[in-house]
Amino acid sequence: MLHILPNAESVATAAAEFITEKIETVLKTRDRFTIALSGGSTPKRLHQLLAEAPYSNRIDWTRLHIFWGDERYVPLEDERNNAKMAYDTLLNKVPVPAEQIHIMRTDLPDPEESARQYETILHTYFDGKENSFDLLLLGMGDDGHTLSLFPGTEVIHETGKWCTAFFLKQQEMFRVTLTRTIANQSACILFLTTGKAKAPALKEVLEGPPNINIYPSQVIQPVNGTTHWIVDEAAACLLTR
Repeated sequence: MLHILPNAESVATAAAEFITEKIETVLKTRDRFTIALSGGSTPKRLHQLLAEAPYSNRIDWTRLHIFWGDERYVPLEDERNNAKMAYDTLLNKVPVPAEQIHIMRTDLPDPEESARQYETILHTYFDGKENSFDLLLLGMGDDGHTLSLFPGTEVIHETGKWCTAFFLKQQEMFRVTLTRTIANQSACILFLTTGKAKAPALKEVLEGPPNINIYPSQVIQPVNGTTHWIVDEAAACLLTR
């Protein structure tokens, strides 16, 4: 489902309301809500909104279990670290129990070991379940990537592992990422996309022929869930529908 809003601020506000309503609905019938966060500028503003009234007062933070979709393999203190951004803008301001926050560790010598440890956590939560995350938050880059599934990388095609690590040559760093397998088991996936620079990729991802090696966001197709795109008019300017 596609939702087009006027600008980036309205996208963040609409996402905050969407997420809050989703949490409220799920927690009426279940004892926990699992959410995987994303990095980037749009989620940063979203976090700030969720940490403030009225949204912060509507969410039972003690029943949330927090995960991440991917991580740059840099120290937690590094400004490029997705978990640091989430702590600074949201998690340090709301009462989520520490043991329910599952960062992708970047303090281990081997990124692959970090991925294996994270996959173990995921299996503890989701083995035998109909869905994985109640909500997976995703962004999309100008190049059509999502998570750390970048154009032309082998990780796009990984279907066995739920979490893996690899060296991204163009950024000269290791990345830890969820794979399409665990992502597509989510009950709900929410893409947030803003800015005219993303318009060409968004058009191809949503309206173009399948070409996952060039536009990896196309591999996100939930098996038993729903996908929502909340985008601004600038990002949507090339769409025909």
